[in-house]
Amino acid sequence: MPQRVLTVGSAVPASDLAAGFDAVRVELQLPGAYPPEALAEAEAAAKAPRLPETDATDLPMVTLDPATSKDLDQAMHLEKREGGGYRVYYAIADVAAFVTPGGALDLETHRRGETYYMPDMRIPLHPEVLSEGAASLLPGRLRPALLWRVDLDSSGEITDVDVRRARVRSRAKLDYAGTQAALDAGTAEPVIQLLREIGMLRQQREADRGGISLNVPAQAVVQHGDSWALEYQTPLPVENWNAQISLLTGMAAAGLMVAGKVGLLRTMPDPPALAYHRLRRVARALKIRWPDGVSYSELIRTLDPAIPAHAAFLQETTTLMRGAGYTAFDGEVPEKAGHSAVASTYAHVTAPLRRLADRYAGEVCVALSAGTEVPEWARSELAKLPTVMEGADRRGNSVDRECVDLVETMLLKDRVGEEFDAVVIDLNERIDWDHNGKPDVGVVQLTQPAVRARCDGHDLPLGREIQVRLVDADLKTRRILFEATDPAYTVRDRPVKNNNGSNDSVSTP
Repeated sequence: MPQRVLTVGSAVPASDLAAGFDAVRVELQLPGAYPPEALAEAEAAAKAPRLPETDATDLPMVTLDPATSKDLDQAMHLEKREGGGYRVYYAIADVAAFVTPGGALDLETHRRGETYYMPDMRIPLHPEVLSEGAASLLPGRLRPALLWRVDLDSSGEITDVDVRRARVRSRAKLDYAGTQAALDAGTAEPVIQLLREIGMLRQQREADRGGISLNVPAQAVVQHGDSWALEYQTPLPVENWNAQISLLTGMAAAGLMVAGKVGLLRTMPDPPALAYHRLRRVARALKIRWPDGVSYSELIRTLDPAIPAHAAFLQETTTLMRGAGYTAFDGEVPEKAGHSAVASTYAHVTAPLRRLADRYAGEVCVALSAGTEVPEWARSELAKLPTVMEGADRRGNSVDRECVDLVETMLLKDRVGEEFDAVVIDLNERIDWDHNGKPDVGVVQLTQPAVRARCDGHDLPLGREIQVRLVDADLKTRRILFEATDPAYTVRDRPVKNNNGSNDSVSTP
């Protein structure tokens, strides 16, 4: 089936947004061009990568990514095992085959931390000669890789893990939309049929252990010719099954690290008990039945984000998924080493072209799997990486939010005073207004265009469809404010910014 797009807003010409995207890059101090010496190292490495002895080019591997992607980190081959169960081969780009520890290229990747994606460009972790060229698992090209072999039993549980360096060659670059269409039509090739089979088994194992994968509709800035628009999108089923292979590998990696007492884990603390109590109150308010004995992770699998009340509840559940970070250790495993959303220990190892930590975590796993010492260049950096990666994550999240805010503001800047259909998807804590006490504040999701923004109101009805009026769309700050129009929900005596920038006091009954 096609990717579900809930709505597409009016388009904004790319020329109108160019200056805004430039401003975001300056404000967030995003990296510019690669330093000449780092670029020279990358170009030299691209011509002479360190190829491993093991040859796995006989494996008919494929990549599965968005259609326009060129920085291909992963390739896979799936097969059934004799006697039952499955074997997953997962090749991960071997970035360490191109980067010399301590060199100019290595230092620049530490400064960047990750790849930053903006609507009009991407700011890569590695120069494109590597990330979209010599290190990318492009079809028909001989490439160095970290080749994972993960054996599963018939229920999808891990029974054995091995990872080693090998030469690989992908035979095809598949994309999500085309692959989903082939599955729906019954024409998908065997490896994709197995992806569905294994992916669904792994989703069931995730549910059994209490793991969570949220399908909350996300805002996306999408190009349409010479303009940009906002869409609400949810992943295709094949994207979720593909993600399960990555999660499987990350859990296998964490298992090696925990057993070897050295590594870099992706961690998330358990939510406090009060957070679950609050969610139960929200469920009652939204008239979502949550029977006793049914876990939170079981409940969310029954919800449909196309239903307004369900979408609001799913939005609220994101409050449980806070505090994700990285935990490095060399010796005893930290007490709080788990990832609450995965409901297991977990590590980032599958995206080294786009995320710095994965190069180091992968190197640790190769050594542990072989029973050898972790190279000093990798081991010595582990303790520093949580700080580097958490800073990069914050900046990446800011990039995403500011770009969406910019497009939202451009779509609405000339529509102050207009009314829109919306759904209340979140209720924030009360905030102080010097002139008017503490009114309630919420977040609304417009039906058209695809905008989410703050809404002022009194006792806003979570999960309900309401009418809202656009109060402000400030292009300078990239901030938008709505107010509820129903007298039952409006706030009294709040100043409203007019199109001319002045403030008038508006009193509601």
